[in-house]
Amino acid sequence: MKKRIGIHHKSLATLALLFLLIGVMSTNKAAAFFQDIQQTESVFTQYKGEILDAESKKPLVFATLSIEDSNISTITNTEGEFALKVSSEKREGKVIISFLGYKSKTILLSSLSEDSNNKIFMDVSIMELSGVNLSVPKNARSLVIETLQRKGQNYFEDPTLMTAFYRETIKKRRKNVSLSEAVVNIYKSSYSSERQDAVQLYKARKSTDYSKLDTVALKLQGGPFNALFVDVMKYPEYIFDEEGIENYIFSFDRSTRVNDKLIYIINFTQRADILDPLYQGKLYIDAENKILTSAIFNLNITNKELASKMFVRKKPRNAKVWPTEVAYRVDYREKNGRWYYGYSNVLLEFKVNWDKKLFNSVYSMACEMAVTDWEKSLNNQLPKIKDRMKSSIILNDEAVGFTDPNFWGEYNIIEPEKSIESAIKKIQRQLRRAKSTGGTSAP
Repeated sequence: MKKRIGIHHKSLATLALLFLLIGVMSTNKAAAFFQDIQQTESVFTQYKGEILDAESKKPLVFATLSIEDSNISTITNTEGEFALKVSSEKREGKVIISFLGYKSKTILLSSLSEDSNNKIFMDVSIMELSGVNLSVPKNARSLVIETLQRKGQNYFEDPTLMTAFYRETIKKRRKNVSLSEAVVNIYKSSYSSERQDAVQLYKARKSTDYSKLDTVALKLQGGPFNALFVDVMKYPEYIFDEEGIENYIFSFDRSTRVNDKLIYIINFTQRADILDPLYQGKLYIDAENKILTSAIFNLNITNKELASKMFVRKKPRNAKVWPTEVAYRVDYREKNGRWYYGYSNVLLEFKVNWDKKLFNSVYSMACEMAVTDWEKSLNNQLPKIKDRMKSSIILNDEAVGFTDPNFWGEYNIIEPEKSIESAIKKIQRQLRRAKSTGGTSAP
């Protein structure tokens, strides 16, 4: 007998709402937003390159690079590429590279070529359990529950002001249709506090080519909150609240290592008697200290109709829309024995079936956010309500840009994938041509 539990009032899917609207949307209606903020003059050096497996030479996706004795960090993109910007006073320092299942590596910044194609090779961490004396938990569920209960002692307790880079893309099949990017300030409250984090938009830019959307304009509601709320240790209520955790089955998978620490991998999936779409995936838990270091999971979208109701806010009458993939990831970082949110991403893939049309349309929407710097918030003050981003924000309604190739200045960003990079270059070429011919239209 299948059991209906109802779509959770608090669900990650309630944030990432998809809008499909008939008609070509105007690209000029949005005014420039946070475009004219003057950056403080600062000399910085940029290092670019790839993080690769030492044996296979394959790129390592979402590897973390951190500057030693600082809170500055960045992450590799889905092609294993990175861009790391370092202020002048840090150029004689060291960079620490870490990746799940590999030995951490520390190298001198001075050993890297400035602004060129550096290649850094990582070695797999071999499991040697003979010297490990850890009691294995009785069952996987008890380990997950204990990990959630220990967040107050394992994660940041001090309010923290984080600087983060956020990117949001919409593609029709493999072609980029919309690209939005932002630097945001995250006012992160204690992990044991019930106070929700606040987000303030500092600087943003976007471009949308609605001509590629077949008269459909897709918009993603929630912006950076889609990525922020994947922080399951801060927001367990979206997946593993006290009631919701009973809807899952947990089991042990193989083990691995992170920074030479033993990591249990826990599989979870919804119970067979639950009808509504829930989540399934893997939790990476520090065996000794019961710390969630990463989580990779997706939404069960077997029931197309129910899954569609979770995501689609508006659509044309002559179209059927359903998700074909909904995937999430969150990674945590460690500083002085305490862990904190470092990176997350969300991937949404949809099919649109039009009445009286032979072929359907496939769209993907992806967003990711990486913390690039942070400091303790000594006064624990949040920005004024009028200055905070709302969780209902649609970012590509709020920003225009791409007029300046050096727009981000000294801010660390996630290196664009080649397809995104080529789209940005195309946008900038179009703007230069428009400027030279006296045109004024926005991209």
